[in-house]
Amino acid sequence: MEFEITYDTQVILPIDNKSSRIIENNESYVVNVTPMQILEHSCEYFGSSFNGRKDGTKKLLGITHKSPIIIEESRKIIFFPTTSPERTDCIWINLEKINKYYKSSQKKSIIEFKNGDIIEFEISIGSLTNQILRASRLKYILEERIKGKI
Repeated sequence: MEFEITYDTQVILPIDNKSSRIIENNESYVVNVTPMQILEHSCEYFGSSFNGRKDGTKKLLGITHKSPIIIEESRKIIFFPTTSPERTDCIWINLEKINKYYKSSQKKSIIEFKNGDIIEFEISIGSLTNQILRASRLKYILEERIKGKI
């Protein structure tokens, strides 16, 4: 594995069963691993495991499905999935990189990222809003615990 998620990573998109497209700020490139392999490796790189991070989200929020994941605590790198992570079409999005989002069609939404990138995703606005709210709640709890307030 040659890729770890960084603060600059915006989106991880599946291409097929063995490769992914990474979008970072103004760069886009292909790696020969799946999004799930990237998530698992990145969690391990930062000292945990994907399942450990998922269990942490469950303990903090009570969420068991389509859980947002804290990749790295100190920089608050939190990604959320667009579908079940077990699905091969699951896209992972960095909460911190979203500027705004809106409905495109019945089952599609558009995210405008802080760097100006605009990408349409196959996710309803209701599901996207829910995923952003879950990830935002996770971020809030993380921040409060870092401050020692919770």
